[in-house]
Amino acid sequence: MNFQDKAPKLPPRILCIGMPVRDLTFHTPGVPGRGSKENATAFDEICGGNALNGAIGIVRLGGRASICGPMGDARETSSRFIFDQMAHEGIETKHLIHMPDLVTPISAVMIDPSGERTIVTFRDPKLWHVKLPDFDTLLDDCAAILTESRCAEFCTELCAEAVRRGIPVIVDVDRAMSLREGLLNASTHLVFSSEPLQETADVSDDAQALKKIAKLTPSFLAGTRGPRGTIWLDEKGEIQETPAFPVHTVDTLGAGDVFHGAFALAITEKQELRQALRFASAAAALKCTRFGGAFAAPQRTEVEELLSHGQSVAADRAGQ
Repeated sequence: MNFQDKAPKLPPRILCIGMPVRDLTFHTPGVPGRGSKENATAFDEICGGNALNGAIGIVRLGGRASICGPMGDARETSSRFIFDQMAHEGIETKHLIHMPDLVTPISAVMIDPSGERTIVTFRDPKLWHVKLPDFDTLLDDCAAILTESRCAEFCTELCAEAVRRGIPVIVDVDRAMSLREGLLNASTHLVFSSEPLQETADVSDDAQALKKIAKLTPSFLAGTRGPRGTIWLDEKGEIQETPAFPVHTVDTLGAGDVFHGAFALAITEKQELRQALRFASAAAALKCTRFGGAFAAPQRTEVEELLSHGQSVAADRAGQ
């Protein structure tokens, strides 16, 4: 008898590549104008950054996440704070790289009453010169890579190797890309925010932008549009849309990153694309109903409950 058959299976491990950030968040009645002052109604100190937020979302939803990328000097208060937070969430940190005498990224985040956030971030330019560990070390037991387009300078070669090995590479595109960007082909899934999507394609329409970029890459392409849902291209190159879940939004900080983390996890679970996008949309929607950035990311049971409720509503409407 093979007793290993009955052993619990480990969930997929997703390698999240990016720069952890220390976030100082201020809840304000409005974003202050130039030269003015504004009293905050609440303050919190959390950690964030696209990769770290995505990792939190993955772990909350039942996956495993490890994070890789540059941080500042190990003696920094920010570094120690972020490591403590990641340990509490169960995120693997052995691939993070301290860079002596540099500053860990830090953000001032203002959140207005609608839940929208305004962010000012400092990233030390020298952090981009980081050298990642070797391919075999990072890709061992790796079910997928989740990274962000701004990290192309130090992760494109790794992503290309992952694609060669049949490992999915999901890229969060939150800034305009060059149409000669290496990640266009060193990826399997490119998920844009709406504004960078249009800027990348130099087209003022999301659907036309996706179709233009599709001529340059074999990757799956999608564009997230907040409460307007997600637009994407199916295997025939046809435009499809996945609606957002209507929720009362109080804090959008980290919602997009939770979306990407949930989507990456769904891909490793072999969920069909439409299902994967709904799963990600549900996770992001629930996060928006709570304060705390990605630390307000939902648990798996909450997402499944929202998905079940949404499907029931759709069935009711279809029967009317």
